Amino acid sequence: MGSYRRYFHRLNNPVFITAVTKNRQHLLIENIELLREAFKVSIKKFSYKFIAGIIMPEHFHIIISTENTADIPFIIKEIKYNFTKNLPEKYKNKVILTESEKKRREKGIWQRRYYDHIIRDENDFYKHLDYIHYNSVKHYDVKPADWKFSSFNKFVQQGYYKKSWCNFEDKNNIKQLNLE
Repeated sequence: MGSYRRYFHRLNNPVFITAVTKNRQHLLIENIELLREAFKVSIKKFSYKFIAGIIMPEHFHIIISTENTADIPFIIKEIKYNFTKNLPEKYKNKVILTESEKKRREKGIWQRRYYDHIIRDENDFYKHLDYIHYNSVKHYDVKPADWKFSSFNKFVQQGYYKKSWCNFEDKNNIKQLNLE
C-alpha cells in the first residue's frame, strides 16, 4: 500500500472530519463525557473552532476551523489519544491486537485513518452541515431535533434550520451523499 498524503490548504477554510472506532465498536455515546473532555483538551492545545458535529455510537463527524490545517492530524490524534487514555479498562480488555498494531503502540479503539475534506465554498459547507445533521436519520431513523449528541439544535436556535427539518424531500437530497 502506498503512503497516504494529505493536502494542507493554506486558507482558513473549515474542514469536515470523520473518525470511526475500530470494528465500529459502540463506545462513543456510552463514554460521551470522555469524548467531550478529549475535544476540550484538543481545543485548548490547538485552539481551533468547533463549528458543527454529531456523535454516533461508533463514529463522529465534525466541522472545525483552524488557522493551520497542518494541525488537523495532530488534533485528531489528540482527541483519539485522550479518549483512549481515559477509557475504562473494561473496553480496552476486549480488544485483540495484531502484531502490527502492537508495534505501532495502538490500543485497538480507533481506526488508524480518518476522513477529512476541506470545505471549498458556502454550498460545500451547507452540504456537509446537512450530512452531519442527517446522520441520526440515516443510521437510526431519529429526527435531527431528537438526537441529543448533535449541533443541530444550536443551528435551529441560530435560524439555519427549522426544528422540523429533514422531511422526505430533504432526505432524498442528502441520501446521495456518502461521507463516511
